[in-house]
Amino acid sequence: MHLSMHNWMRAEPLEVTCARLAKYGYESIEISGEPAQYRLDEVKATLSKHGLRCWGSVTLMLGERNLVAADEAARAMSVQYTKDCIDLVAGLNGTEMTIVPATVGKVTPDASAEQEWDWAVAGLKDIYAHAQPLGVRLAIEPLNRFETYFITRGAQAMALAEAVGDECGVCLDAFHINIEEKDLYQTIVDCGPRLADFHVADNNRMPAGMGDYDWKRVVDTLRSVGYDGALTAEFVAPVDRTPVNQFPNALETQPVDISAEQMKFIEDHGSTTLSEEFYDWLVQQNAEHLLPLIKG
Repeated sequence: MHLSMHNWMRAEPLEVTCARLAKYGYESIEISGEPAQYRLDEVKATLSKHGLRCWGSVTLMLGERNLVAADEAARAMSVQYTKDCIDLVAGLNGTEMTIVPATVGKVTPDASAEQEWDWAVAGLKDIYAHAQPLGVRLAIEPLNRFETYFITRGAQAMALAEAVGDECGVCLDAFHINIEEKDLYQTIVDCGPRLADFHVADNNRMPAGMGDYDWKRVVDTLRSVGYDGALTAEFVAPVDRTPVNQFPNALETQPVDISAEQMKFIEDHGSTTLSEEFYDWLVQQNAEHLLPLIKG
């Protein structure tokens, strides 16, 4: 196993992100699912400069992106968007594509359960056929019930992956499974045969070690099922505007170059733009807690 990290949680140049990751012992990045933002040659050069590699990407299912939308055009657009993300990963020699099937934050269905399942399977089979020849493995990720109604548990993600194809995988997120699963460790075991990615954030969605998780047990359980991929940091620090704020340096006070869509996505996750000092410290804390467990 090795440490990786998403970069969708903070709007900044990729150069800044990669320099930070390299400084604290991360080996790879799970690059933001916004293919239009990147030029392959520039990203490759940046990763190489800092001794990092691309692990994969994650779909940012915001706006009209939704594999189970009632609108056929929206579904087709979402399939093509996911294929474009896969092309980005393949172009960077990455190996996995984490997929959230439905729009994040949407908690009401568009159609019957049977119809939405059929749409999801059809769209993902199309995506799977595109990904397989490129050597990119799909990893279906369940979210918690407050972010989606569609896939919220490991068993559901496994069933969907099985309906898509033999090599279709599952991604588990420590934060989400802590909310939705009766036994999160058993969920890791149950998903072990298809586990292709693992996202890390503590029970309070802070970096590993800043909550109540038993991370040694998590890592040991992952080892027990033969998982040897990335532990991809996806913490989202909550906003505290009260007098009992533990982190007075957390909030960014300077203008930040971020699109309205990206800002809404971050705000919908209960956060906002964070200061460089605070964010750097969070990345460091996550690494210092997990690296000894990985190496041990």
